[in-house]
Amino acid sequence: MKKFIAIALATVATLSVSATGASAESFKIGLSNGWVGSEWRTQMIDEAKAAAAAWKEKGVDVEVVVQSANVDVPGQIAHVRNFISEGVNAIIINPNSPTAFDPIFAQAKEAGILVVATDAEVSSPDAVYVGIDQTAWGAAGAKWLAETLGGKGKVVAINGVAGHPANEMRVAGYKSVFSQHPDIQVVNEVNANWDQAQGQQAMQNILATYPDINGVWVQDGMAAGAWKTIMDAGKTSQIAATGEIRKDFIDLWIKDKLNSGATVNPPGVMASALNVAVLMLQGKELKEPATAGQYKNAMYLPIPFIDSNNVADAAKQLEGKPGYYSYTSSLSIDEASALFK
Repeated sequence: MKKFIAIALATVATLSVSATGASAESFKIGLSNGWVGSEWRTQMIDEAKAAAAAWKEKGVDVEVVVQSANVDVPGQIAHVRNFISEGVNAIIINPNSPTAFDPIFAQAKEAGILVVATDAEVSSPDAVYVGIDQTAWGAAGAKWLAETLGGKGKVVAINGVAGHPANEMRVAGYKSVFSQHPDIQVVNEVNANWDQAQGQQAMQNILATYPDINGVWVQDGMAAGAWKTIMDAGKTSQIAATGEIRKDFIDLWIKDKLNSGATVNPPGVMASALNVAVLMLQGKELKEPATAGQYKNAMYLPIPFIDSNNVADAAKQLEGKPGYYSYTSSLSIDEASALFK
């Protein structure tokens, strides 16, 4: 009789554990990063992993599977194909092309998989974009530069990777602003591939040809390289240039009182996208549909801006972080939840 009772109690305990496990939500999300050439991308993935872990406190088990490599568009399409084969619930992608993923995203949708793009918009009607408006990002830096120069002067632009969707939108953004200032002359544009060393070399070449420029519109990590050249040339007080959001640059900015302004594309965009994706997987509906952007499938996040008025606040957020760490922000679970009905 005692043996029977023991078996019965064990069975009840097993059923109880099974029931508890069944009631807990569980999602598997694939993260695709097609470029590993910067610490910004590493921080982006790390913040997304942290966001996934935070869901456990809400009783939701979010497993992330990461495919992160330097790949061309076909290589990143292979990432998506692998995720479909694994049977993930959602795919979050920082895409290398705005249009090339339409067929594979259609396959993901057919398999019942949610697709969320971040950092760069995509044309697919089977995906939603959660991130900043890259055109507005480019325009914000250009607006600061135009106002700082009093609406006149010679300006150069150091762009990122030619053809990359985020880069092309940023370029369109700064051109839209400078076109409103007839006394601002863009004397040269070059690409430095979002690389600090290439940004530095590009700035050296520019100053050799255009020593009398007044301003530089430059993106992300290339700004640190461009500013190093400006400082080495003794032109810190003569040139205004957009800046960068890494701790090492912000520390330099404060120390040398640089005339700079930085539009923030936070590495936390993928974490924001993940939190939105989980809520969508739970069947919740956005209060405002994601219909912004040129493809009418975007949900834009706020774009912070750093200038002389708040650069000290940015530095405070970065205290204790390594030099390569970027100023960041993201939608918390509660903030993302507030966007849903």
